[in-house]
Amino acid sequence: MIRVQREDFDVGAELARLGQGNRAIGGVCTFVGLVRDMSDDEKVSAMTLEHYSGMTEKALAEIEEEARARWPLKDSLIIHRYGRLEPGDRIVLVATASAHRAAAFESCQFLVDWLKTRAPFWKREEGEEGARWVESRAEDEKAAAGWASDRKKE
Repeated sequence: MIRVQREDFDVGAELARLGQGNRAIGGVCTFVGLVRDMSDDEKVSAMTLEHYSGMTEKALAEIEEEARARWPLKDSLIIHRYGRLEPGDRIVLVATASAHRAAAFESCQFLVDWLKTRAPFWKREEGEEGARWVESRAEDEKAAAGWASDRKKE
């Protein structure tokens, strides 16, 4: 399931719904991304995430499909927020459920790495020096590239 939304989410409630009633699930792995108060040694007072409705959901669906092709997932969830967020606010929830923990861990990391580099969101941070657009980081690109030729087998 994929949701792109302005409003916050309840991690516990979302995880309770994930794979509800599916007794084949043996492990769930989660990642919750938060807004930090520092970025590149600069104080951050807020972050605004922008996206194009429709295009973003399509891209997230393609990323999720890729994870499902690589790992035997029983369920998955991606919730990504947009709008103005402040330090400590939740940005993203990624959860994967599988019969075994390895698939849950690996697929969750894959989804986070690919969301960070391939999801069409634009981020602008506000700080003492004004607002600035956030550029992609080399370490994020390297992490995502590591998955490019690492297609898992079921």
